[in-house]
Amino acid sequence: MQSVSETIPVLSGRLSTATLLEDRRAAILGLRSFAKQYPASVASGALRSLIGSLSRDGEDVDTVKVALETLLMLFSPDPDSPEASEEIALWVADEFTQRHENIALLLGFLAKDRTDFYSRLYSLQLLSAILSARTERAEECIVNTSDGISRLVAVLEDPREAIRDEAIGLLTDLTPTSNVIQNLVTLEKGFAPIFEIIAAEGGLAGGARVVEDCLILLANLLRLNPLNQTMFRDMGFVAEISRLLRDAYKESKDGQELAQWVEVQRNRNVYAMLAVIRLFLVPGATGTPLNQEAFLGDLSSGGRGRVRGGPVLENTLQIAFSHVAELPIKAEALLACADMIRGNEKVQAMFAGLQVPSPLGEPAANGQSGQKNGIPRVYVIDGLLDLVLAVSSLPAFDLRMAGCACLKAYFFKHAEIRMHFLDHAVRTHKAHADELTNVLTILLQPRPDAVAADPYRYWFAAVLMLHLLHDNPETKAKAMSVTEGDEASGEEVVTCIQTMTAHLLSSVAKSDDPRISIGYLMLLLCWLFEDLDAVNDFLGEFTNLQGLIQAAIENPNGDVMVQGLSAMLAGVVYEFSTKDSPVPRAKVREMIMTRMGRDRYVDKLSRLRSHPLMRDHEVLPQKLDGAADLRLPDVYFDDTFVEFFKDKYSRILRAIDRDPDLETSVVTNGAEKGVSRELVDSLRAEVAEKSRAVQEAQAQTASLTEQLAQEQAAHRRTKELISADLARANDSAAALRAQLAARDAALQAAEARALALTRQLTQEQQEHQRARAEAARQQAAAEAQQRAHAQEVAAQQARQRAREEELQRAAEGARRAAEQEAERARRRAEAERADLRATISRLEVDLMKANKARAGAEARVAELEGEARLQGEKGEQVGRLLRAREEEARTAAERATVLEGELAEAREARERLEREVERAVARAEEKEEERKAVQGELDDMLMVFGDLEEKVTKYKILESLVKIIVDDDFVVHTCFRVRQLGPCPSQSPLDARLILGSPAPQSGLERFQIRRLDEDKARVDLSIRLGLLLLQLLDAYHLDVEQYDRPSRSLVHDCPLASPIEIAIELGKLDKGTLGDERLELVSRNEIIG
Repeated sequence: MQSVSETIPVLSGRLSTATLLEDRRAAILGLRSFAKQYPASVASGALRSLIGSLSRDGEDVDTVKVALETLLMLFSPDPDSPEASEEIALWVADEFTQRHENIALLLGFLAKDRTDFYSRLYSLQLLSAILSARTERAEECIVNTSDGISRLVAVLEDPREAIRDEAIGLLTDLTPTSNVIQNLVTLEKGFAPIFEIIAAEGGLAGGARVVEDCLILLANLLRLNPLNQTMFRDMGFVAEISRLLRDAYKESKDGQELAQWVEVQRNRNVYAMLAVIRLFLVPGATGTPLNQEAFLGDLSSGGRGRVRGGPVLENTLQIAFSHVAELPIKAEALLACADMIRGNEKVQAMFAGLQVPSPLGEPAANGQSGQKNGIPRVYVIDGLLDLVLAVSSLPAFDLRMAGCACLKAYFFKHAEIRMHFLDHAVRTHKAHADELTNVLTILLQPRPDAVAADPYRYWFAAVLMLHLLHDNPETKAKAMSVTEGDEASGEEVVTCIQTMTAHLLSSVAKSDDPRISIGYLMLLLCWLFEDLDAVNDFLGEFTNLQGLIQAAIENPNGDVMVQGLSAMLAGVVYEFSTKDSPVPRAKVREMIMTRMGRDRYVDKLSRLRSHPLMRDHEVLPQKLDGAADLRLPDVYFDDTFVEFFKDKYSRILRAIDRDPDLETSVVTNGAEKGVSRELVDSLRAEVAEKSRAVQEAQAQTASLTEQLAQEQAAHRRTKELISADLARANDSAAALRAQLAARDAALQAAEARALALTRQLTQEQQEHQRARAEAARQQAAAEAQQRAHAQEVAAQQARQRAREEELQRAAEGARRAAEQEAERARRRAEAERADLRATISRLEVDLMKANKARAGAEARVAELEGEARLQGEKGEQVGRLLRAREEEARTAAERATVLEGELAEAREARERLEREVERAVARAEEKEEERKAVQGELDDMLMVFGDLEEKVTKYKILESLVKIIVDDDFVVHTCFRVRQLGPCPSQSPLDARLILGSPAPQSGLERFQIRRLDEDKARVDLSIRLGLLLLQLLDAYHLDVEQYDRPSRSLVHDCPLASPIEIAIELGKLDKGTLGDERLELVSRNEIIG
């Protein structure tokens, strides 16, 4: 009997090698039986074979089914199995995701033509398992697979619930974080099947868990994705949301009550839908205003016609005020409504016109919540006020907080709505109407019985009042106009701030719930900050400040928050008090420092700042704790106030250190209030002093004006003198320029003649060289030199280009003539050299004349420079005089600037004259440099002619030597073999053996022994010396060696033929010291020891 370790490899091998489909299927069935208990063995031995079977046998439904089942078992093995491990799932997922073709294989089973139930279901489950194990790599494979996302979206339309639900779960897992997959699902029209599934399941009210899953998928597609939100809005699905919310709590037609599980699921569905709505309303997002208008039910899309949204806002409000929905759902609905109206003036204005069921109304007696006729309807603002201020039930706290948030969103950044709401509250307060929900009445006339019963009523009223007054001077002024008491009846008139302060101190003294005191303190802090009139109103009652300091240091409850806020309010009163306040600023500081002290003041504020409810306000849930029964929630601070406190904390903490004489300046409605009194007095004294200084300056100006007139007359006379001097200087400069132009013309003529002679001399030199050089290398060099010279001449004088081309053609003709008649060219060259010497003499004479002319020009330039210096000195004297006068008259009047402008013009004229003189000197120097360059070129020409004469002489000697060597019947044939030898004391450094060859007889070669060496020594030595001389001459004149070389007439041993030139070359190398300690063997017909 085989063991498991032996059976699994056998089954895996059969799966890989079997040719019959039935055999492969049987092998897969065998592996499936081991997959639960032995997942590691199956995965290690048959995983790739199982994946390969999906590709090979993909058309067989039964085989695909068992293969997918086996693979799924590997992801969920038996927990009691000895091989069970989480690493197996990672192993299998890695095998699938290493090649995206494996994922494409699974997605292929979801094609429209593959309708088998188990293939589609198991493929989706397997993809979900792979995605759970290797999320990023699985997402990448699915995205890179063609039609991968489209096939998954198409599965949502499958009528079989199991497959459809599995596809929803897979898409939900795919879309939480990847924007790419979210956009691809949306482009495949993924919204439509989601809403079709919700509608088919009975909407939010009757839907099962699949509706909640669809909403979670919808949330994934819309979260932080503006593109998908825009497509959702443009495709009209906002109306679908509105319809679902409208029907969420609609009473069934048969009047039957819903089962408990159905109600629970409905609440979950509605909560999920509200969460989806809030995804469209992220504060600060670019698409939020359009989404808010779409939820209002009327959206105008620019340029594309009119797009109808849906009354989502209205339907959400109906759920919030429904008497059927549970409190958490109603609270979430109100928060969604707050997001839908916050910061959008159009929506805020239309929001107040909506009507809702009264939260204080009772349902009909029969208990049927669907009978709306039994519940009165009120406007939404009144309904929210009733909900927040009139409902005192503790379980409804979260709903009251949501209603308060909705009212704050209604006030947010809308000054007109704030003023309208406050004005209505003031009027109803004065008329003693609507005392139940009027925030002013609640704060100004608290009822003792309600204080203990519902402290949050006063806290909510203070928070709403805070949002009406915060950063709004108009509403602050409106609230300050409210007073208590009838003056006509003899009652004392008390302002609104003083009344609220009295209630604050009373609540602290009576040890009422700290939430009431904190509400008043938050309101007064935001009201008095940067409002000097409100601070003066507060200080109108001296006992207010005393009681406030007392509350900060001796609070009966010892509440850290109340003490800290009281200390901060005292700091705000001091910061914005003035010298003219009812209690002077210095007195306020004295009271704080005397009663509280700086250290205690700082300590109170620091302890409040570090209090957990203040420090961690943003992360703490501001809602009722369901676990605590009959205990008020730990909600003490408003979000806006916490932001205000943390922003202004440092300033108020340092306010106590500010000197009382330094008042804080505040800009309110464009008017600045508050300033240092000492600064005002100092400014007034400074103004008086400036006035006296102005009068003295005016008197001095009158005296200086007369003096300025005199100075102007003197300036005019000076200007006339300067103009005459400048005219004379200009005439002298013009004459100098004419003389310099004449000298330039003479120099240019001399240069032209020198250039012509230079070209003629260069041409003759080139002709002479080409006559001596027949090799192609010398001809190319001569042509290159001729072209370079032609380019240089063309750059110096463009007018001589035509003449230069004619000379070049003449040079070519001369070169050809020189090749034919070398002797005649030499005679002509000698005659031309004589002519050139004469021409050079004439040029030297011309240069001497030019030097004399230049010396005269330099003398004239020096004379003109002296005149210019004299004129410059005169101009400087005039300038100094004018500057002295200008400094005296500058403070008198601005008319002296005219004189300065005229003086500047005179200076500019003098500077122009100086620049012209400098340019004349520079041109003279350039001419001198050009003369020196011509003289250098002439010297070079003379040196070249000397070299040419020497070379002609050597050329003649060379021809004679060549004739001697070539015509000599005794031709030297040599072959050299040089080898490196060590030092030998018995031999000389140079041991040479020469064997000379004489003309061979007609009978052939003869070999001679080495004898009679002394007989021909002299002859060999002469040939060697002549060869060396020939080599040196050929190398000096760069002549071709081959034309003087000819083959030998005899062979020497096994060496190649040698010629006299070869002997000369080798001997030349030896003569130059290249041999060192080498030894030379020269083998020829005769051996001579020399």
